[in-house]
Amino acid sequence: MEWIGFVFLAIVVIAVVWAIATYNAFVRLRNLVQESWHQIDTELQRRHDLIPNLVETVKGYAAHERATFDEVTKARASAANPDLSPAGHAAQENILTQALGRLFAVAEAYPELKANTTFLQLQTELTNTEDRIAAGRRFYNANVRELNTKVETFPPSIIAGMFNFVRAEYFETEDPAARQAPSVSF
Repeated sequence: MEWIGFVFLAIVVIAVVWAIATYNAFVRLRNLVQESWHQIDTELQRRHDLIPNLVETVKGYAAHERATFDEVTKARASAANPDLSPAGHAAQENILTQALGRLFAVAEAYPELKANTTFLQLQTELTNTEDRIAAGRRFYNANVRELNTKVETFPPSIIAGMFNFVRAEYFETEDPAARQAPSVSF
Protein backbone atom coordinates (compact mmCIF):
# COMPACT_ATOMS: atom_id res chain seq x y z
CA MET A 1 0.00 0.00 0.00
CA GLU A 2 2.87 2.35 0.67
CA TRP A 3 4.07 2.15 -2.90
CA ILE A 4 0.60 3.18 -4.17
CA GLY A 5 0.86 6.36 -2.08
CA PHE A 6 4.37 6.92 -3.38
CA VAL A 7 3.21 6.46 -6.99
CA PHE A 8 0.28 8.81 -6.40
CA LEU A 9 2.59 11.41 -4.83
CA ALA A 10 5.02 11.06 -7.76
CA ILE A 11 2.18 11.61 -10.25
CA VAL A 12 1.02 14.71 -8.35
CA VAL A 13 4.58 16.10 -8.23
CA ILE A 14 5.03 15.47 -11.96
CA ALA A 15 1.69 17.15 -12.71
CA VAL A 16 2.59 20.18 -10.58
CA VAL A 17 6.05 20.48 -12.17
CA TRP A 18 4.46 20.22 -15.63
CA ALA A 19 1.85 22.89 -14.75
CA ILE A 20 4.55 25.26 -13.46
CA ALA A 21 6.73 24.69 -16.53
CA THR A 22 3.76 25.21 -18.86
CA TYR A 23 2.71 28.40 -17.04
CA ASN A 24 6.27 29.74 -17.27
CA ALA A 25 6.36 28.90 -20.98
CA PHE A 26 3.14 30.90 -21.49
CA VAL A 27 4.62 33.87 -19.60
CA ARG A 28 7.78 33.69 -21.72
CA LEU A 29 5.78 33.56 -24.97
CA ARG A 30 3.47 36.39 -23.92
CA ASN A 31 6.47 38.56 -23.04
CA LEU A 32 8.16 37.69 -26.34
CA VAL A 33 5.02 38.69 -28.27
CA GLN A 34 4.85 41.97 -26.34
CA GLU A 35 8.54 42.68 -26.89
CA SER A 36 8.31 41.98 -30.61
CA TRP A 37 5.22 44.23 -30.85
CA HIS A 38 7.14 47.05 -29.15
CA GLN A 39 9.90 46.66 -31.74
CA ILE A 40 7.34 47.08 -34.53
CA ASP A 41 5.80 50.02 -32.70
CA THR A 42 9.21 51.70 -32.50
CA GLU A 43 9.72 51.33 -36.25
CA LEU A 44 6.19 52.54 -36.97
CA GLN A 45 6.89 55.61 -34.84
CA ARG A 46 10.11 56.18 -36.79
CA ARG A 47 8.10 55.95 -40.01
CA HIS A 48 5.54 58.39 -38.65
CA ASP A 49 8.33 60.79 -37.65
CA LEU A 50 9.82 60.76 -41.18
CA ILE A 51 6.54 61.54 -42.92
CA PRO A 52 6.14 65.22 -41.89
CA ASN A 53 9.66 65.98 -43.17
CA LEU A 54 8.89 64.21 -46.41
CA VAL A 55 5.61 66.09 -46.83
CA GLU A 56 7.31 69.44 -46.13
CA THR A 57 10.02 68.68 -48.69
CA VAL A 58 7.46 67.80 -51.36
CA LYS A 59 5.32 70.83 -50.44
CA GLY A 60 8.17 73.12 -51.41
CA TYR A 61 7.93 71.84 -54.97
CA ALA A 62 4.25 71.01 -55.34
CA ALA A 63 2.33 73.46 -53.15
CA HIS A 64 -0.87 73.00 -55.19
CA GLU A 65 -1.19 69.33 -54.11
CA ARG A 66 -2.77 70.31 -50.77
CA ALA A 67 -5.35 67.47 -50.76
CA THR A 68 -2.58 64.86 -51.02
CA PHE A 69 -0.63 66.47 -48.17
CA ASP A 70 -3.74 66.63 -45.98
CA GLU A 71 -4.52 62.99 -46.75
CA VAL A 72 -1.01 61.87 -45.74
CA THR A 73 -1.12 63.97 -42.58
CA LYS A 74 -4.54 62.60 -41.58
CA ALA A 75 -3.49 59.00 -42.30
CA ARG A 76 -0.31 59.47 -40.27
CA ALA A 77 -2.29 60.81 -37.29
CA SER A 78 -4.69 57.85 -37.42
CA ALA A 79 -1.86 55.32 -37.72
CA ALA A 80 0.02 56.86 -34.80
CA ASN A 81 -2.86 56.15 -32.37
CA PRO A 82 -1.27 54.09 -29.56
CA ASP A 83 -4.62 52.61 -28.46
CA LEU A 84 -5.07 50.46 -31.56
CA SER A 85 -4.80 46.69 -31.57
CA PRO A 86 -2.35 45.04 -33.99
CA ALA A 87 -5.22 44.53 -36.45
CA GLY A 88 -6.23 48.18 -36.06
CA HIS A 89 -2.64 49.29 -36.59
CA ALA A 90 -2.45 47.13 -39.71
CA ALA A 91 -5.61 48.71 -41.14
CA GLN A 92 -4.38 52.25 -40.44
CA GLU A 93 -0.91 51.47 -41.82
CA ASN A 94 -2.58 50.23 -45.03
CA ILE A 95 -4.31 53.60 -45.40
CA LEU A 96 -1.05 55.43 -44.67
CA THR A 97 0.85 53.32 -47.21
CA GLN A 98 -1.72 54.15 -49.89
CA ALA A 99 -1.52 57.86 -49.04
CA LEU A 100 2.29 57.73 -49.23
CA GLY A 101 1.99 56.06 -52.62
CA ARG A 102 -0.05 59.03 -53.83
CA LEU A 103 2.52 61.44 -52.34
CA PHE A 104 5.32 59.70 -54.22
CA ALA A 105 3.23 59.82 -57.40
CA VAL A 106 3.03 63.60 -56.97
CA ALA A 107 6.80 63.76 -56.41
CA GLU A 108 7.45 61.89 -59.66
CA ALA A 109 6.08 64.86 -61.59
CA TYR A 110 8.90 67.10 -60.30
CA PRO A 111 12.36 66.19 -61.63
CA GLU A 112 14.06 68.85 -59.48
CA LEU A 113 12.46 67.29 -56.39
CA LYS A 114 13.78 63.87 -57.34
CA ALA A 115 17.29 65.37 -57.34
CA ASN A 116 16.84 67.13 -53.97
CA THR A 117 19.33 65.73 -51.41
CA THR A 118 16.91 66.04 -48.48
CA PHE A 119 14.19 64.23 -50.41
CA LEU A 120 16.59 61.47 -51.43
CA GLN A 121 17.76 61.01 -47.82
CA LEU A 122 14.19 60.87 -46.54
CA GLN A 123 13.32 58.44 -49.28
CA THR A 124 16.22 56.16 -48.29
CA GLU A 125 15.33 56.38 -44.60
CA LEU A 126 11.70 55.52 -45.34
CA THR A 127 12.74 52.54 -47.46
CA ASN A 128 15.03 51.28 -44.69
CA THR A 129 12.28 51.76 -42.12
CA GLU A 130 9.80 49.85 -44.29
CA ASP A 131 12.29 46.98 -44.45
CA ARG A 132 12.68 46.98 -40.66
CA ILE A 133 8.90 47.05 -40.20
CA ALA A 134 8.56 44.04 -42.51
CA ALA A 135 11.25 42.14 -40.59
CA GLY A 136 9.63 43.08 -37.28
CA ARG A 137 6.24 41.94 -38.54
CA ARG A 138 7.66 38.55 -39.49
CA PHE A 139 9.29 38.19 -36.05
CA TYR A 140 6.13 39.31 -34.25
CA ASN A 141 3.85 37.05 -36.27
CA ALA A 142 6.15 34.05 -35.64
CA ASN A 143 5.93 34.71 -31.91
CA VAL A 144 2.15 35.11 -32.12
CA ARG A 145 1.92 31.82 -34.01
CA GLU A 146 3.93 30.05 -31.31
CA LEU A 147 1.80 31.52 -28.51
CA ASN A 148 -1.48 30.79 -30.30
CA THR A 149 -0.44 27.21 -31.01
CA LYS A 150 0.39 26.66 -27.36
CA VAL A 151 -2.88 28.28 -26.22
CA GLU A 152 -4.88 25.98 -28.49
CA THR A 153 -3.10 22.65 -28.05
CA PHE A 154 -3.97 20.10 -25.42
CA PRO A 155 -2.95 19.77 -22.58
CA PRO A 156 -1.33 23.27 -22.37
CA SER A 157 -4.75 24.74 -23.20
CA ILE A 158 -5.83 23.70 -19.69
CA ILE A 159 -3.21 25.99 -18.13
CA ALA A 160 -4.02 28.72 -20.69
CA GLY A 161 -7.67 28.62 -19.68
CA MET A 162 -6.92 28.58 -15.95
CA PHE A 163 -4.63 31.63 -16.12
CA ASN A 164 -6.36 33.59 -18.93
CA PHE A 165 -3.64 33.25 -21.56
CA VAL A 166 -5.40 34.10 -24.82
CA ARG A 167 -4.60 34.16 -28.50
CA ALA A 168 -2.72 37.20 -29.76
CA GLU A 169 -3.59 39.09 -32.94
CA TYR A 170 -1.41 38.87 -36.00
CA PHE A 171 -0.10 42.07 -37.58
CA GLU A 172 -0.88 41.68 -41.25
CA THR A 173 -2.15 43.67 -44.16
CA GLU A 174 -5.38 42.82 -45.90
CA ASP A 175 -4.98 44.80 -49.10
CA PRO A 176 -2.68 43.00 -51.57
CA ALA A 177 -1.53 46.35 -52.96
CA ALA A 178 -0.59 47.51 -49.47
CA ARG A 179 1.56 44.44 -48.97
CA GLN A 180 4.14 46.18 -51.14
CA ALA A 181 6.28 48.91 -49.67
CA PRO A 182 5.58 52.23 -51.32
CA SER A 183 7.59 52.62 -54.48
CA VAL A 184 10.26 55.15 -53.73
CA SER A 185 12.65 54.72 -56.62
CA PHE A 186 13.20 57.77 -58.74
